[in-house]
Parts: sequence; structure tokens; C-alpha cells
Amino acid sequence: MTDAKPLLEARQVFRGFFGNPVLKGVDIALYPGRVHALLGENGAGKSTLINLLSGALQPDNGEIVIDGQPAGRYSPASARAAGIAVVQQELSLTANLSIAENIGLGAFPRRFGLIDYATLHRGVRDVCAMVGLTEPLDMPVADLSLGRRQTVEIAKALYRKPRVLILDEPTSSLSAHEAGVLADLMVTLRDQGTALLYISHRLNEVQALCSHVTVLKDGKVTGNQSLSGIDGEGLVRLMVGRETGDLFPPRSAAQPTATRIMVEGFSAGAVKEISFSGRAGEIVGIGGLVGQGQEDLLLGLYGAIPAKATKAEISDRQDLPRHVQAANAAGIVYVPADRKHEGLVLPHSIASNIILPSLGRLARHGLRDRSAESGLIADLARQLTIKGDVGRPVQALSGGNQQKVALAKWLPINPSILLLNDPTRGVDIETKREIYLMLRNFATEGRLVIIASSDTPELVHLCDRVVVLREGRVAAELEADAISEEAIVGAAMGVEQAGAAA
Repeated sequence: MTDAKPLLEARQVFRGFFGNPVLKGVDIALYPGRVHALLGENGAGKSTLINLLSGALQPDNGEIVIDGQPAGRYSPASARAAGIAVVQQELSLTANLSIAENIGLGAFPRRFGLIDYATLHRGVRDVCAMVGLTEPLDMPVADLSLGRRQTVEIAKALYRKPRVLILDEPTSSLSAHEAGVLADLMVTLRDQGTALLYISHRLNEVQALCSHVTVLKDGKVTGNQSLSGIDGEGLVRLMVGRETGDLFPPRSAAQPTATRIMVEGFSAGAVKEISFSGRAGEIVGIGGLVGQGQEDLLLGLYGAIPAKATKAEISDRQDLPRHVQAANAAGIVYVPADRKHEGLVLPHSIASNIILPSLGRLARHGLRDRSAESGLIADLARQLTIKGDVGRPVQALSGGNQQKVALAKWLPINPSILLLNDPTRGVDIETKREIYLMLRNFATEGRLVIIASSDTPELVHLCDRVVVLREGRVAAELEADAISEEAIVGAAMGVEQAGAAA
């Protein structure tokens, strides 16, 4: 490594938006054969730096350097030509195109001016084998789960055989098995001389895969060093600039009370005739490998997809909600995993997003009550520490603050049941702490909180009870001291007596 030269660098780059400085003299150098971590809380400037390195943005000052030479008029096309590929956290796939078409998009082999699908499929098969993608190549991406779409995004980057690969939260939607395949692939690419930049809030992955780290805080580099000898707490201190204390709030000593949900013989999507219950005052986790029915369970309870049950009691009603409006009326709300496409209206303001579900409730004589709306918006923004002008587009917020808005918009209807799908996906540690505390408070107030999560430690340390699904059925139900990472993963993988693990 001592004789190697960086393949890609940012030298003293500055970048701001609307007069607000985001990056303030940042340096980073990516070397061949090294996995380099980029850490920082949401809003620290990571996404802006990635966009500069990939040519999507231009620096206000400073320069991007490729193979020791200034990039000059740098663009995504010139980045691709230089062998630089990015796997963005927010997917860039085209839903109505096939897996093969998405992977080869922009680099289609052609014959007589037309796409040569035979050649495309041959090249795509090799990449799909690398990432463990086994679905038919002509399957539309729209038919895939979020985790499998993430895998297609990774394959799309690898199809161009990059010299520099930037991975932004690549495992946020992947199962444990898929994340393991990616980890093995990263080691292979590293050993082949690829430079990798790895962005993740999962510090165990950073420690396992990366040898060097750059840490951003408030747009400045606060750490740039080897990871040798740094533990997880040390990484957190670099990110937040202080000791962090406990990430998860303590479980409530009070016993859960009235049953909020009880279903028997419940089926929805991939979920097959399960029995499930949840009580006021508890946080119930839904675990398992990606695509085992966790999302369908939430959507079925919410009335968003067809569901049936031999017996159902939900919010004092003796049947399942048949549509979303009925669920909301019964005090049931849902926060999706894909907040940008399903949970928020990105071009609209923070205020508009917060107030959207409550417009009818706040109206007076059929007209909007602007005064009541303003008061409610200000109260929720303060309660969830959403800072700054609420007239800004919600797309201008960091991922963590966007997630707060996705949660906040439901609070005015005073829900008794909250269904949350991966609520901290791609969220920094400090915002995770705020969300965890908020969810525990919801439960303490007598609500039922149900969380489907791909983050196993989240299930272990936050939830009062964890239900593990495998192939659409309940593989284990764990309580109190029986909840452990080993028990959850064992049940998800079909290991016998997994629930007995301590």
C-alpha cells in the first residue's frame, strides 16, 4: 500500500446549497486494494461528498482528482468512463424494465442498432452470479422486494467493472445471507485491486470490512485514520464528538395491558395462516430473513393488501380493516421502509407533509384552519426536534429528519397501533436514539408498537417480544431473556430449538 497512488481523491472541497455550507474543506483519498469507511451522522455531508466524487455535483472550491490528475469538467459520464461506480442508498432503478435491462442500462450491447439481448444476458448472468441474484433476468424490477432491488443496484454497478466502487448503506435492505454475499464480494474486489468506499451506520460491518476511516461532522473531517485498534465505541466518539451513553431506552417495568391486535388463521401476501397478538404498552418486533412475509404482515394488518383471518380483534373491532382509510379510522397507522417513495411527498414542504393526514380533522366548516395547522406543525416540529424552516422541501432534509417527518405526520390522529417497517433504515446513531426513545414513550402511553426490522440488534435491545417469520409462518416467538441475536438468526435460518438460545 505504501507505494500505491490514490485512484480517486477530493482535495479541500467546499460545497454549499442556498448559502448554507455543507462541506468545508474536505479531503479524502481512495487507494486500490483498500476498503475505506466514510462515517458521520445524517447531515454531516456524506451524501454531498459522494455526489462530488461521482460527478453528480461540482465543488464550489477545491478539486476532484483521478489518477493524480485534476478531473476538470467532471460529470457522471466522465466518472463512469474513469471506472467510478456508485451504489446509492436510494435506488436508481427503472421499475418497469427487467433485471437485465436495469443492470445494463446505459451500456447496452448493440447489434444492427438494436439491443443485443443475448449478449446482454450473458454478461449480466456473470454479475448476477457474483451477487447471488437468481431471479429470471426478464423479471420486471417492480416485482422484486426492496432487498432484491438493492441487490440489482449492486449488480448494476459491478456490470461496468469499476476501479472505484462507492457503496452507500448497501446492506440497509439486505438479509443476513445477502449481506454476507456482499461482504465476500467486497473482499474479492479489494484483493483484485478495486478501491472501495463504504458508507454504513452499522458499525459492526465497518469494523469487519474496512481498514481505514474518514469521519465527517458538520461538513468537516474530524477523523482520518487506520481502523486498527478502534472499537465500536471509539468510532461513535469520532462521529458524535462525545461519549454516547446507552443507545436503547430501558424496557418498561409495567406489564402490557389490553389486547390491541389478536388474529388467528391470518393470511396476507406471503403470510400463511399465522396467529399473532399485540398488547397496549409493548413493542413487538417482527424478524426474519428479508422477504419472509414481514412487510406483508404489516400491510395486511393495515388494510393495504388483501388479508383474511378466521378470527380477528383489532382496536375493539371484530374484523380486519378492509382498506387504509378504515385502518386510520381505527387508530392504525403505517410508516413504510421506503420513506422517500411511499412515506413522503418529497417536493412538498416539511409543513405540508406533517399536516397531510390531518387536513380533514383540522378543517372548520369545510375550510382549512391555517391557525390550527400552524400551531400543530410548530408543536410537532419541536416535539421531534425537526429544526429550521418548515417551509423547506422535505427532500432537503437528511434521511434521519425525513424519517422523523414520516413518523410525525401520524401523531395528530392519536393512533393506538403503530406499524413500522424498518424505521431506522439509513439513520445515524443519534437520530436512532431519538426514534427509539420516541417509540418507547409511545408504548408507555398505552400504544402498541409493531416493528419489522432487518437490524437484529434493534430487535434484541428495543423490543419486549420478537416474532420471527420463516417462509410466511411463525418460526419462533421470543420474550424477555430469550431474545438474542443467536435465537433470532437461528429461527430465521430454520435451526431447531433456536428459541432456547440465551
